[in-house]
Amino acid sequence: MNVLIVDDHPLVCSGIKNILISEADIKTVEQANDVRTALERLSEQYFDLVLVDMRLKNESGLDFISAAKSKNLGSKFVILSSSSSSRDFEKALEVGIDGYILKDAFPEDIVYALKTVLRGRKYFDPAFVEQGGLQSQQHSKGAEGMESLSRREIEVLECLGKGLSNKSIAEKLFISENTVKKHISSILAKLGLDDRTQAALYINRLKDDRT
Repeated sequence: MNVLIVDDHPLVCSGIKNILISEADIKTVEQANDVRTALERLSEQYFDLVLVDMRLKNESGLDFISAAKSKNLGSKFVILSSSSSSRDFEKALEVGIDGYILKDAFPEDIVYALKTVLRGRKYFDPAFVEQGGLQSQQHSKGAEGMESLSRREIEVLECLGKGLSNKSIAEKLFISENTVKKHISSILAKLGLDDRTQAALYINRLKDDRT
């Protein structure tokens, strides 16, 4: 597989590259230090996975991801950030990321996360699962919580797990954004969750438990 690292810190790029290049199934690891260069690399070569810093000097890694995804390149996008802010995580989910890794993760955890994403699964750093006691909520509710949801609410919840925005969910399910908001409010109330971030983590962890 081919990986592109987008980070404005050369040392970070080099460190991550050294971690990944030793993996037998990783063919090439390229790097870009700004949005313009990263978009150029994507137009020149196909990358299975793009590892992106949340903040790139005066640019936004999330804006880059949005621009790149609009080109329908088929790449997976994973945030690698030092920020464990739930707000940053929620913003990342809204642009449709496939994973979120913290920069203080162990090298083996980074490799595991990327391989998980390349298998078509989502990967979120455990720090986000632990926020607000979500982990215990998921184990206590589990599939029982899902039984309280309507078919449409389950569809919306699954879309949240994929990181889709309200607009994208509305387009996918052929409903209005206002209806999407109402479904999300109902989902959160029924599952005892605080926000869409926890809802996304809930459904993805439930799927992991079933496999």
